[in-house]
Amino acid sequence: MQVILKKDVNGLGYQYDVVNVKPGYARNYLIPNGIAETASPSALKVRDEIVKQKAHKEEKIIKDANELAAALEKVVLNFKMKTQDAGKTYGSVNAAMIADAIKEKFSYDIDKNDVLLKENIKEIGETLVKVKVFKNIQPQVKVIVEKELTEEEIAAKKAEAQAKAEKAAAEAAEKANEKVEEVKE
Repeated sequence: MQVILKKDVNGLGYQYDVVNVKPGYARNYLIPNGIAETASPSALKVRDEIVKQKAHKEEKIIKDANELAAALEKVVLNFKMKTQDAGKTYGSVNAAMIADAIKEKFSYDIDKNDVLLKENIKEIGETLVKVKVFKNIQPQVKVIVEKELTEEEIAAKKAEAQAKAEKAAAEAAEKANEKVEEVKE
């Protein structure tokens, strides 16, 4: 049985697509829930007119979606997580966290269902995640999960950085003294 979809349906098609489905599925689920209508000749003519009008609007949307996709391809999202010794995290990075991070960086509202994450990220490292921007436009975003430093590790890194800075300052002072001595000679 042919039906015209009124809404996007995962695994079946997009709005205004004409699809073949089993009669029971159409009569008992799609049509009563307002997801589809039967593909009668008059309904097909109306659909064709709507599709023509929508095609003009869709060109701009596709252009904007491609620009966003190009920008998302370059994005790196960093998440700091508490970890065990083996590199496993306490908790995980999920689709909602990725969608929120994209929203913060781009002010573009992406639904968590549009983040195509097979399973939550539970290990330290780098992962490529597809994000559905528009129909078949799905750029990959680089997600990096890093170890969250403890207060002791932060203090140790600060001390190390301070020691490097002092050493660099001492070397710079020594070079300056050498130049002064050369000028005096």
